[in-house]
Amino acid sequence: MKCVLFYHAFSSCWNNGNAHFLRGIARELSKLGHDVVVYEPADGWSRVNAIRDRGQDVLMEVSRLFPDVTVRSYDQSLDLDEALEAADLVIVHEWNPADLIERIGRRRAQGAPFTLLFHDTHHRAVTAREELAQLDLDGFDGVLAFGEVLRQVYLRLGWANKAFTWHEAADTELYRPLPEHERVHDLVWIGNWGDDERTTELRDYLIEPVATLKLRAAIYGVRYPQAALDAINAARIAFGGWLPAHRAPLAFARARVTVHVPRGPYVRALPGIPTIRMFEAMACRIPIVSAPWEDTEALFTPQSYLRVGNGAQMRDALSVLLRDTEFAAAIADAGFRLVAERHTCRHRALQLLDIVDQIRDQRAPAARTQFEGAVA
Repeated sequence: MKCVLFYHAFSSCWNNGNAHFLRGIARELSKLGHDVVVYEPADGWSRVNAIRDRGQDVLMEVSRLFPDVTVRSYDQSLDLDEALEAADLVIVHEWNPADLIERIGRRRAQGAPFTLLFHDTHHRAVTAREELAQLDLDGFDGVLAFGEVLRQVYLRLGWANKAFTWHEAADTELYRPLPEHERVHDLVWIGNWGDDERTTELRDYLIEPVATLKLRAAIYGVRYPQAALDAINAARIAFGGWLPAHRAPLAFARARVTVHVPRGPYVRALPGIPTIRMFEAMACRIPIVSAPWEDTEALFTPQSYLRVGNGAQMRDALSVLLRDTEFAAAIADAGFRLVAERHTCRHRALQLLDIVDQIRDQRAPAARTQFEGAVA
């Protein structure tokens, strides 16, 4: 099967937390024997900022990690007929331009034979509803939503006739334990500031506990305002700036614990959707303590991570994990086993293929009815 994937960015993960999962899916589809072609805009903001931040070399590192995935950058001259030629499955990620989404949907509506899916991995459906409502998804066969609550939004608002819950997961070929590395930090946190969507939470559940416990800690991410950088510096936390996603496993390996701090819109309006850091950290076998978050879909077991309700509990939980190495190892091992059993990109790729089969099975009877009663 030829799979054509339109992503805002594949080569860059700068302020693009979806890159890890999207890359992993492309890898797994290729390993399952499918021809995978990825299109990304040459001037996409993630790619442009990555080059400005670290240069072209880091993008070349990514291409070497995915040798079996064809990645093509495009500009305004993109020949869509050529890009979609012989495609069997087309996935369009929600960060693509509205006109591109509409153009691809129109081809499917006009009879193109491929299965066409829209992939949503953001909270804009509830925080920027008017923006999402303007997208023309009429030609799409369905929506891939990265949480059940988001799937329900699409159906309730009539944006899609078919929507499927398709959670993110870990690319375990990259995200894996690296026990040969020394643990030089007590705690590591990887994440972008988040446009003030978790300012209070990052202070209460990350910066203040680290400062109070006097931990050796490191934070990585982009778009940190000066006030945040000042608070990090005051807490004597090392700030590493942008950490390309494929280097995150080493950062996890060099720390004893990490924390999960979801953005406010997910906690309040889209419960049940974790950040991808949960899957990443568990795959790397590092214990996690989470700020308040409701696992409404039971993605994780109670033994696979610790959950706290306030900053004081976060301090206590971190203190226990750092003091009781046996308990910390048990939490890390439970998370690692859980990801291996349920939450890898291979699991999600197989689920995707099942979804495609469902859509095709439902499409076939409808197509046959066109010819019922026809005179030979």
